[in-house]
Amino acid sequence: MKLHLPRGLRWLYPGMRIKRWVSLTVAAMGLFVFGLLALMGRELVRDLYRLFPYGSSLRYIFIGLSLVIGTIGFGYGVHRLVRSVAKGIAPSVTQKPSDIIYRTRILSRGPRVVAFGGGTGLVALLRGLKEYTMNITAVVTVMDDGGSSGRLRTEYDVLPAGDIRNCILALAEDEQRMSYLFQHRFRNMPGLENHSLGNLVIAGLEQAVGGFDRAIEEMSHLLNIRGQVLPVTLEKVHLVAEMADGALVKGESTIATDPRRIANISLSPRSIPPYEKVLTEIDCADLIIVGPGSLFTSLIPNLLVEGIAAAITTCRAEKFYIANLMTQPSETSGFSLYDHLRALDDYIAVRSFDAVIVNTGRPAAEISSRYQREDALPVVNDLPEENEYDLQVIQRDLIEITKIEGKLTVKHDPVKLSKVIVNSAGAFLKVCAHLNP
Repeated sequence: MKLHLPRGLRWLYPGMRIKRWVSLTVAAMGLFVFGLLALMGRELVRDLYRLFPYGSSLRYIFIGLSLVIGTIGFGYGVHRLVRSVAKGIAPSVTQKPSDIIYRTRILSRGPRVVAFGGGTGLVALLRGLKEYTMNITAVVTVMDDGGSSGRLRTEYDVLPAGDIRNCILALAEDEQRMSYLFQHRFRNMPGLENHSLGNLVIAGLEQAVGGFDRAIEEMSHLLNIRGQVLPVTLEKVHLVAEMADGALVKGESTIATDPRRIANISLSPRSIPPYEKVLTEIDCADLIIVGPGSLFTSLIPNLLVEGIAAAITTCRAEKFYIANLMTQPSETSGFSLYDHLRALDDYIAVRSFDAVIVNTGRPAAEISSRYQREDALPVVNDLPEENEYDLQVIQRDLIEITKIEGKLTVKHDPVKLSKVIVNSAGAFLKVCAHLNP
């Protein structure tokens, strides 16, 4: 049974460790009042009763007002005391104490979720899941060679941080404010033009602390994120695609825009060790989610790193695949849901997954027309309920229309997506279904 309480009553959630102390305080106050009455003596108590004749309505009004005013005063006093103590301990924190305790006591005991994805799809997933658990691990590729990340990679031989930056911001406690700052791109500054502030901060932290993984940890600590973001590997690696005509194309950004059909994806160098923490998190996970994200340039590259696909396949966690909303020009043009799964099955045993979540919502006609002109179409669900992969097919309306750079864009709705995941996963996640504020 789901429990929904107003924000002001969040103190009453199970596991907050507040009710026990409130109960103790109330009991202590009761004993104090009892002792005070005993100290006053029966005669004085009788004198107080004589002020209001027996049966007089004034007596009951007085008693009722005393109880109400006393309860309100007691509650307000405790509330102000907690706020005062919290403000003294952490003066820079603007959140309500109930929200802070809710996060640290309830969400910190949430299920362990490991998510593999990319782009705005993974960001939406993380943004929704952080309202249910703080034990989120986002695993991100480090093969990006375009934009600000690509320039830093080429000029300073550092690992690309763009996707990692986006995931950290999605998990940040104050996402709106942090995104405003760290997504800023420099203008009219030669050498820094179009660089993201977040990418430069991570690059600077890497130099300061002596490691890319430690730089991510420091950035995560600075932004007070709910969970962690891990690179799938700490090695410098490039994507290589073999096209249907046999040609080889190197580089993520080049592959994504090549109009030819992709036949196979590999890494250069081919043998790449994983970041050990990723394997540890997979082994401890309660739920593993693959997707949303670009099939050939975000999802499959994670599976090419040594040991990752095997660890996902053999772990005891539930496994969900989240289908993309739209096909991607060039990369997955014309792909249906079954086409996505068949391509994925070349790199990991799709039969080891428990369910696939696919969108049923459709954008307005004018938005669909624009996407169609850009060679992007909704991913069609052509997977029957009884299928060769033994997957449960979960169909829901998951779309959200947002304006990006002046254009109405189809994205996964973080709230809808996270609710479907929590309500469709196993019993351990369902006990957390009441945690959405």
